[in-house]
Amino acid sequence: MSSTTPVTSDIPQILARELSLSLSHVRNALELWNDGATIPFIARYRKERTGEMTEIQLRELFDRSTYLKELDDRKNTILNAIDEQGKLTDDLRAKILACSQKNELEDLYLPYRPKRRTRATIARERGLEPLAKSIESSNALKGRSIDLRREAEGYIDPEKQIETVDDALQGASDILAEAISENADIRSNLRQRFLQHGIFESRVKKDHPEGTTKYETYRDYQISIRKIAAHNLLALLRGDRERILDLKLTVDDDRTLTELESQIVRTRDRSIREFYQAVIKDAYNRLLKPSIVNAVTAEQKAKADAESVKTFEANLRSLLLAAPAGQKPTLGIDPGFRTGCKVTAVSDTGKFLEYQAIYPHQSQARREEAAKTLKDLIQRHRIALIAIGNGTASRETDRFVAEVLKTVENAPIKVMVNESGASVYSASDLAIEEFPDLDITVRGAISIARRLQDPLAELVKIDPKSIGVGQYQHDVDQKLLKQKLAETVESCVNYVGVDLNTASKALLTSVSGLSASVANNIVQYRDRNGAFTNRRQLLKVSKLGPKAFELSAGFLRIRNGANPLDNTAVHPESYKVVEAISKDLNVSLAQPESIAKQLRSIDLKKYVTDTVGEPTLRDIIAELEKPGRDPRDEFTYATFKEGIQEIGDLEVGMVLEGIVTNVANFGAFVDIGVHQDGLIHISQLANRFVEDPKDIVKVGQVVKVKVLEVNEKLKRISLSMKAMS
Repeated sequence: MSSTTPVTSDIPQILARELSLSLSHVRNALELWNDGATIPFIARYRKERTGEMTEIQLRELFDRSTYLKELDDRKNTILNAIDEQGKLTDDLRAKILACSQKNELEDLYLPYRPKRRTRATIARERGLEPLAKSIESSNALKGRSIDLRREAEGYIDPEKQIETVDDALQGASDILAEAISENADIRSNLRQRFLQHGIFESRVKKDHPEGTTKYETYRDYQISIRKIAAHNLLALLRGDRERILDLKLTVDDDRTLTELESQIVRTRDRSIREFYQAVIKDAYNRLLKPSIVNAVTAEQKAKADAESVKTFEANLRSLLLAAPAGQKPTLGIDPGFRTGCKVTAVSDTGKFLEYQAIYPHQSQARREEAAKTLKDLIQRHRIALIAIGNGTASRETDRFVAEVLKTVENAPIKVMVNESGASVYSASDLAIEEFPDLDITVRGAISIARRLQDPLAELVKIDPKSIGVGQYQHDVDQKLLKQKLAETVESCVNYVGVDLNTASKALLTSVSGLSASVANNIVQYRDRNGAFTNRRQLLKVSKLGPKAFELSAGFLRIRNGANPLDNTAVHPESYKVVEAISKDLNVSLAQPESIAKQLRSIDLKKYVTDTVGEPTLRDIIAELEKPGRDPRDEFTYATFKEGIQEIGDLEVGMVLEGIVTNVANFGAFVDIGVHQDGLIHISQLANRFVEDPKDIVKVGQVVKVKVLEVNEKLKRISLSMKAMS
């Protein structure tokens, strides 16, 4: 193998081994991915080719594949760089090719990486490398014994600023120290030592008196690197970045130096041993320790990022997949005191109907006027749902609406809705495009109403980071966060499916295979030609070709269309199979439940084709059993306790109903209707040990909690779910 031959690892083979997957399934999945197929499409409609890999497995497969490709590219760059220096040996090439992790690779490259002038490079420029090599040779078990000072005398050269023997020995020491610090095996062993025995220590800096910072937990703090939780590490790093905390990662330096000496020092010559001990101490303190601390901290930070992003993904998924209240005429109320409450009426499909401002929190006269307006809106638009934003004045507005509803026959359901991100949407280009003639506050009220009707359809219009369900979202890797949240949105949208005739451009953009421009073209086509009556009409949309149709059609639904299958997740490519089954069973396609019922009792293998296998047939049966069914849970909502509106109204021991608003690694936050979320610490989630709060609760879940502690000054509420089930 020549040094210039590009590295091309057998990535499918590596992935199959690492992930315990079939090699043929891995190759098929990668082929589909490289051909432009989306993960939702592959997971749903290509099960036969991938061995029914889930979305989670596919994402892990493709992420690792990308990593391995980048690793190969980096190996090629490094091999060429070292070869150009004339220093690429067969042994070094073999070590580089064997690397499976980027940090191992960079450690091997470190001695050959172009660097700024160091103490070692200056010593080499002064001609001291032969002295360093001589001392290095004398350190071997059978190395020749030398007199250090006499050996160094021959290198004294005032013109090179080597005035004394000590100057020469110092230069040699600098060269040897750098060589030790760049040794890949030493770095690997030291990295493992820090990972196994490292301790994070923090102190609040002296210019921040006790009780004046949000980092009091970390004022005098120590924790093993193996035990630190993701949220603790991210908080420590933020405090250090804000210069409030002094953060260190430490190990037992004396023991570490002893271990380094046992690895490096071989000679029995006392003077050489003492010289090397000083070299090792310098290499460790000046070069190795700072570098390894930075590398290990970055590695732990990356793990904490991944864990926090995973929590954010789970919370976002729960929020996006929250049960919709349904397509019913709805009032959206954005509460306010001085500026009044903005009330919007939207139709069962979310179409804006009317806007009114009411002022129930000012004078009694205005309250009566507001009640009359609200009642009129309810009756004229036959309102079935009322969504009240949970911001300022929400509890007061909730009480006012409850009073009005007592006077209304067949009163609508009243629900408190999380309004996080509504203001972000209101000021967005998308909102301006939707409602160019409406005020920003009116747009917010519309969004609140639509969130109740269908959370997914409305929340996809907002940057996930603005929805308020993250954990240390500003501290984690922003590129990773953006990628994973986008994947979550895509996954949720395609899991639920999209009504082709009512979906917004924002919602269509998240459908498998549809770009923003194609989504816009679908909306324009719909506006010009009216509702779609069958999926095949999609091929008439500008820029939506056969490939985009293949990837998207199964996720787009048409209610009351010409073909009943268009309102299911059955892909058009499988229609012929379903039609054949329908004919054999003598059951009309208009009766999909009957087809599914009879299919349960027949041999599916009869209908297997080259492209439709048993996994797809099982999915078809499931779809035909409940055609057009929304896979999300049934709609439920919390009822806040009357008379509990402010934190001061709470008493220890109270049992309340609330909604989970956020889940973190250390517990869950719950809205109990007092403008301040309470915290259920992980230890209070259940009457057993809980490793992950996500195993017990999810965002949007209605829960019963007991008040454990209330601190009005710090606005902290401690809650418990123990014995509540």
